[in-house]
Amino acid sequence: MLVLDDVSRRFNNKAAVSGVSLSIAGGSFVGVIGRSGAGKSTLLRMINRLVDPTSGSIRFDDVDVTRLDGRALRDWRARCAMIFQQFNLVGRLDVLTNVLMGRLNKVPTARSLLRLWSEEDRAIALSALEQFDIAGLAAQRADSLSGGQQQRVAIARALVQEPDAILADEPIASLDPRNTKVVMDALLRINRHYGITVICNLHSLDLARTYCDRLIGMSAGSVVFDGAPEMLTEDVARDLYGLEAGEALEAAPAREPRSAAVGPYAVAV
Repeated sequence: MLVLDDVSRRFNNKAAVSGVSLSIAGGSFVGVIGRSGAGKSTLLRMINRLVDPTSGSIRFDDVDVTRLDGRALRDWRARCAMIFQQFNLVGRLDVLTNVLMGRLNKVPTARSLLRLWSEEDRAIALSALEQFDIAGLAAQRADSLSGGQQQRVAIARALVQEPDAILADEPIASLDPRNTKVVMDALLRINRHYGITVICNLHSLDLARTYCDRLIGMSAGSVVFDGAPEMLTEDVARDLYGLEAGEALEAAPAREPRSAAVGPYAVAV
């Protein structure tokens, strides 16, 4: 259970997030929705501790996330993987090495710096790539791939961290409709098969309704809606999005059924 208790973040005199309190059960697929500047990205970055809360607390089971530092903070970031809009891959490195970066917290520093990956780590990384139909790209430079392929590499990198939760910050914002579906289906399969909690920032309300089992609506840094997708009417959505409502309500691509699952790893993890 992830619990945020009255969490706020201020940048100088501006409140990016104000007094957010949430409880998110393990295994949920939660969509965080709202217009640009609503505080969605800051909220996810506080959970991962890329941004520190100005006040309030964040707990995951018996761990006080807001008090972590050093190795304990690095361990938390491994348990709570981030996927970014701009992929955050190392373009000059090959795809397999980018995925193996997700194993950094599980190998000695000297080995990781020298890229002395074990056969087990390589097998885990290749298995993750196979699950997203891109194992054949393992030897290619990351910057030679399309946007959709790069985002699947980023998801594979997050998966090999063996996380309890994945935080996806607008993961499909720069993708075309076909790759949007591929990436969202991949996140859904991870959530359903592995039971990994997914918290995903989305601008498109229709995508959020299609893939998520709970929606959290933010406006001006505050939570203004929290409930099942069917509870969010179009009138409420228009209040939430304002002038951006037309863009947010665009039709979403058909998703894979909720029963869809990816195969297990080729080796035990």
